[in-house]
Amino acid sequence: QVQLVESGGGLVQAGGSLRLSCAASGRTFSSYVLGWFRQAPGKEREFVAAIKWSGGSTYYAESVKGRFTISSDNAKNTLHLQMNNLKPGDTAVYYCASRYYGLSYASSDYPFWGRGTQVTVAS
Repeated sequence: QVQLVESGGGLVQAGGSLRLSCAASGRTFSSYVLGWFRQAPGKEREFVAAIKWSGGSTYYAESVKGRFTISSDNAKNTLHLQMNNLKPGDTAVYYCASRYYGLSYASSDYPFWGRGTQVTVAS
């Protein structure tokens, strides 16, 4: 399996930007799909974005479309999430996750998870 470790979270003012990273270790596979999810206190974990490990096809939640960009750097075994024009509603713990083969919105489809990184957006 693959191990995932998120980094890059922090405190930012509304309208600012952050870049999250997810470092993968252990065995990686070209057919893997990598996704970002987030969870705020008292709320369900929700899908943010996903990409195939080899790059190309992407999915975005409607709430982040046009503001967030997901990308993969296979040479460094790293996943990124560039977050621009952040809003207070983006405040959450952000998780990196991985699954085999097809793109999916559902957290239950992702068997491998990191421990998360906190993003806080102040108004």
